[in-house]
Amino acid sequence: MRWFVGMDDTDVVGAPQGTGKVARFFGGALPEGWRCLGVVRQQLLVDPRIPYTSHNSAACVVLEGEGEKEKPGELLATLGAAHLGAFALPGSDPGLCVAPEGHPALKLLGDFGERALREVLSQDDAREAAREVHLSAHGGTGDGIIGAAAAVGLTAAGWRGRCISWGDLRELPEAVPVEELERRGLRVVWLERDAFSVPPGALIRGGGWFRPFLLGGSPVLLVHREEDGTFRTVPGKERIQRNDRKREG
Repeated sequence: MRWFVGMDDTDVVGAPQGTGKVARFFGGALPEGWRCLGVVRQQLLVDPRIPYTSHNSAACVVLEGEGEKEKPGELLATLGAAHLGAFALPGSDPGLCVAPEGHPALKLLGDFGERALREVLSQDDAREAAREVHLSAHGGTGDGIIGAAAAVGLTAAGWRGRCISWGDLRELPEAVPVEELERRGLRVVWLERDAFSVPPGALIRGGGWFRPFLLGGSPVLLVHREEDGTFRTVPGKERIQRNDRKREG
């Protein structure tokens, strides 16, 4: 069974780690019976009225667990709270959201996430959307619950976000045969007019590292063909110059 653990606002300006890295740390420190499928970055609305740190993105850890007899939702909420207590930086406003696949609340959370792409929302909006699942603040103003809830809703819906990790993709070399990527659970889609399937043996270049899109609930690499016959992801790893901004305190 899949579970979604959303986190947001764990960092401050100049921090050595952002929310995405904190989420990846959580996915790498799970108890027996759990495994992390990946971590999905969700880009939310960038607006001067929103006190974000750099890009107003939130992260969702996608897990598979076998702990139904152990009240898995309570377990993940407890583990997530302890993790934020250990890794969220002073001055941040961390939030945590936990929900299982198939839960009726995911429809509300998905709608909330779509609104978070274009509207300035409040903590009360987040609590209303997540009223049937776990949502908690862990310091500061607690504004992180907004992004945490949105990240869960968008990721569970399955049609938005970039996978900042999925399996061991971050460990792969610059160029990988398409068969190897597909063996690891990725679909490779050639974006070109009248394109065919990517041919067997083709090399796929990640442009830094592989960061698939989340499409249909699965990681999908969109690629185009280079002049030398290799394929490159569209786009590769973005190298964005930071433009940090954050509330004082």
